Amino acid sequence: MDLYRSVRAVTTASGDGAVDWDGVREAAKAGTRPGSLDLSPAERDGYAADVRAARDRLQTVSGTEFDVPDRLTVQNRHHWIDANVDTFRRVMEPIEAEVKTLFPNVSRVANTGTMAFTLGFLARHVLGQYDPLLLADDPEEHGLYFVHPNIRRVADELDVEYERFRRWIVFHEVAHAAEFGAAPWLPGYLESRLESGVRTLSRGGLDREAFLDLDAAMTAVEGYAELLMDRAFDEEYADLREKVDERRDTGGGPVGRLVRRLLGLGLKRRQYERGTRFFETVADECGLAAAGVVWERPENLPTDAELDRPELWIRRVDPC
Repeated sequence: MDLYRSVRAVTTASGDGAVDWDGVREAAKAGTRPGSLDLSPAERDGYAADVRAARDRLQTVSGTEFDVPDRLTVQNRHHWIDANVDTFRRVMEPIEAEVKTLFPNVSRVANTGTMAFTLGFLARHVLGQYDPLLLADDPEEHGLYFVHPNIRRVADELDVEYERFRRWIVFHEVAHAAEFGAAPWLPGYLESRLESGVRTLSRGGLDREAFLDLDAAMTAVEGYAELLMDRAFDEEYADLREKVDERRDTGGGPVGRLVRRLLGLGLKRRQYERGTRFFETVADECGLAAAGVVWERPENLPTDAELDRPELWIRRVDPC
């Protein structure tokens, strides 16, 4: 970790845009230890075996055929930053195109520092990621990433068996691949809602409907993945969930908890809890196949109100 180089990359931010993305990349990596990626042959085989097992089990449980993304990589933290800085850039492009400030150089330094801090913080905490690569040039390209140093570190901190914890993380991320495999329309839907919301923000407005739709869709994504995990994972994992949730609540001290709130990371937990309750109710009432009806077409996504009252969604969609 080279904090001097990180600060220098931010303070010397240049270019014409509101963010110096090359500076973001350099600063985030300089301020973040990459972590070891010295995997034994057994560990490499273990990741591959876990992905195959997750794919096969999830296909059987969900009744959906899907492909695991070609971009399947075991990463260190710097690799994760490289993979995600372009996503941040794509999302921010509409705002950068619209935003004009009286002091562009000062603003660019502040924006570059904020983005670098965000990516560095996330790189130190992300365990696995299914990346639909929204707004990318190739709509067919998706990614599946596992941040090995973080998985190793968290397994040690939680005092759980590393191989079991790794397998649990793999199953969760492959469950997201199953969702997007069942709903080829989903990336385009998310992109349209994201673009509409960001475009309106860049003009000083707020497209509440777009952000509500986006939140409801992502809540469904998190909840259905948790439902599939519950049915497909080949071991009991309540202890893993309990320890991970406890770590989120207490880990990192007051500064870490503040950063998580500022970055909206509590929103993702709320999404998975709310989505899980919705899909468990649907599955209990009508069966697992009925829960999968959500992915048949965009109109079948639950609304914000239906997420809290699944009976309304069941009445409207009639999946039973």
